[in-house]
Amino acid sequence: MKTYVIKDADGNITNPRIKGSEEWIKENFDHYEEFAPAESGVTESTMARVWRNSELERTDLLMLLPDHPDKDSLTEYRQKLRDWPSTSDFPDTQPTIGS
Repeated sequence: MKTYVIKDADGNITNPRIKGSEEWIKENFDHYEEFAPAESGVTESTMARVWRNSELERTDLLMLLPDHPDKDSLTEYRQKLRDWPSTSDFPDTQPTIGS
């Protein structure tokens, strides 16, 4: 099993690391390349920012729910995500919800 970087049609990274067989990757993604940090120019920092951005997008709709049962924790988590790149933990320790 190898690790791949998934890209959109313009070459922008949409998912920095997906593990899978080459056959599965070919069946499911149009634009990809095998992950090789030194060769691809994909840094840990870039991968961390892609993950962070996807987490913010994933939780956007939840913030619109006025009665979300854990809205305070979700709000705090999203703030941690926004602040994360400026912390000493970046990119090594991802923020988690409720911690």
